Amino acid sequence: MASNDLCTPEGARRLKDRIEAYWKERGYDVSIDLVDAGFMPAMRSARTDVRSNMVNGMPRPANDRTAEGRRSA
Repeated sequence: MASNDLCTPEGARRLKDRIEAYWKERGYDVSIDLVDAGFMPAMRSARTDVRSNMVNGMPRPANDRTAEGRRSA
C-alpha cells in the first residue's frame, strides 16, 4: 500500500489530521469527516472520502458556523 494513497482509511486519516492541524495553526476550527464510500468499480477498490465544512477549500466565516462548529451529515 502506497503511503501517498489518500483514498485508503489510513491515508484519509493522515489527510484529515494534516488539514485540521493546518487550519488550527491559523486560528480556525474546521470540521472534517471520513466517510466510507465502499467499493468503487472504477477504482477497483474501496474508497474513504474526506469531507469538510469548508467552502472552496477555505474555512467558513465565524458568523456562518453552527454553535459547535460541526455540520450535519
